[in-house]
Amino acid sequence: MSEECGVEEVAAVLEDECARTILASTSERPMSVEDLAERCDASKPTIYRRIDDLRACDMLAARTRPDEEGHHYEVYSARLDRVTVELADGEFDLHVERTEDMSDRFTRLIEEM
Repeated sequence: MSEECGVEEVAAVLEDECARTILASTSERPMSVEDLAERCDASKPTIYRRIDDLRACDMLAARTRPDEEGHHYEVYSARLDRVTVELADGEFDLHVERTEDMSDRFTRLIEEM
């Protein structure tokens, strides 16, 4: 997440059907690993690997939520809006548009003051 992913990394993540299902599902509502495992018909370790891949390219955000018993668990939301790849002068240019969450908007607003 500290480093921008290149064309190869983004393509590799989006090539994976499970990762695409995670993005599509979490674009509708935040989901837990358990929900995603059921939706993707995959094991929790597989879901965690795909989540790591998606987060490495900053396409997925995590939030901590409390449950009824006072414990906490993570839910994930898609941050990806659009991926554009352009070819010009023999080079690929990748542009990834991401959803900006409320805390990022607030930080940007304060920084621009």
